[in-house]
Amino acid sequence: MQIRQMWDISTNVPHVQQIYIGQTGSPFKIRFHEHFRDFKQGNRKSSFAQHLLENGHSVGTMEDIMETVQITNKGQMMDTLERFNIFLETKTNNQINDRMTVKSNLIFDTTAHNDPYRGLPNTYSS
Repeated sequence: MQIRQMWDISTNVPHVQQIYIGQTGSPFKIRFHEHFRDFKQGNRKSSFAQHLLENGHSVGTMEDIMETVQITNKGQMMDTLERFNIFLETKTNNQINDRMTVKSNLIFDTTAHNDPYRGLPNTYSS
C-alpha cells in the first residue's frame, strides 16, 4: 500500500487563519513546489494558489506554512480523514478548499461537537 500524508498549508498573512487541506503520496517539498509554481505563474489550477492570487497574499516558507495532519495508507480511511478535516475548517470558516465539496455530515458534526479540543461553536440547541 502507498503511504500518504495529509497536510495543511496556511496563508502567510498575520492574524489570518485560512487553511487548505490536501493529501499526497509525494514528499512535502514536491507538493509545496507545485503550489508555489502555480502561484508564481499565475496558474489558478491549485485552489491554494488561486486564493493567494485573488487575495493578494504572499507565500511563506514550507516550514512556516505547511504541516502534517495525518499519515496513513492511501484509501478510504485517508479520504474520510481529509473530508473530516476540510469539514472542521469549513465549520470555523477557515478553509480554502472548494466549498462545494463539503456536504452536511451528521457523524462529522457530532464528532466535532463532542470533542472539547476542537473549539467549534455549539450549533445544537439543548
